[in-house]
Amino acid sequence: MSDATDSTGVPDASVVETALTEHRRELHVHCYRMLASYDEAEDAVQETALRAWRSRDTFEGEHVRAWLYRIATNVCIDRARARARRPLVSNADITWLTPYPDGELDAVASPDLEPDQAYVARETIELAFLAALQALPPRQRAALLGREVLGLSAAETARLVGTTVAAANSALQRARETMRTHLPSHRNEWQAREPSPHEKQLLADFIDAHERQDAVAALAAATADLRVTMPPFPWLYDGIDTVRALLDRSFGPDSDGDWRLLPAAANRMPAAGSYLRRPGDTIFRPYKLDVIRVEGDRIAEITTFGPRMFPALGLPEVLA
Repeated sequence: MSDATDSTGVPDASVVETALTEHRRELHVHCYRMLASYDEAEDAVQETALRAWRSRDTFEGEHVRAWLYRIATNVCIDRARARARRPLVSNADITWLTPYPDGELDAVASPDLEPDQAYVARETIELAFLAALQALPPRQRAALLGREVLGLSAAETARLVGTTVAAANSALQRARETMRTHLPSHRNEWQAREPSPHEKQLLADFIDAHERQDAVAALAAATADLRVTMPPFPWLYDGIDTVRALLDRSFGPDSDGDWRLLPAAANRMPAAGSYLRRPGDTIFRPYKLDVIRVEGDRIAEITTFGPRMFPALGLPEVLA
């Protein structure tokens, strides 16, 4: 994309409009990583577009894409700072966390797009990574994403976050140290990939056990320290015995009805959309989305969301 500017060096309207259209999807993913919320990322991209139009005179001769990333990063830093700060222990503390449909990630990572957008296909967007990012102060978060996700140089990262190279490097070092304490211990690198055949089988077994309301089978492939969280609720079910008690209530004689589950894909992780047919009803209605993290050969974590993202995940409105 060429960067046409007027005599003062300000990009003309057509360049800004084209750039916003061309890079909107990847800016949305960047804002999602910063904010861990699909809806907040959408609002941040809208605000980025507004700021870009209003502040074209801040353009300093850089590539328009880099300029938009700088604006989007500042928007996200402002939004993250506006949140009440408190220690984050688990996903249960990140009440704003939402899933991201794999179909939209595939669209960003299309081979038809320019090579510098392919980072979406390489870097993970797993929920554990996003949750760990939220433990970082916003500027450290931006520095880490700039260097380790966007692949920027130290100077480019400093420009992205609006600070000196020395300050950006210091923020990056502190961010890496914090991330090491929050990421699952077995994860040394964060490369996105398709779920393995074993993970797909785990998901199929998970679906089958839930449809049969068999708590024993549902937990057969889980780790002893299985963790379940349910954003936006600050609930944490820690350990397989706690989760077993939860399932016993859900699948017992006082259960809410019959279940049907469909496989889905969110955040490059196995997922299942659950539909519930309550007593007296004739159809299965959307109820929840379970996103599964596999560690080794077992299910280590389940993050349960409401059904609002079903349409974006390609899941039907109801099941007969």
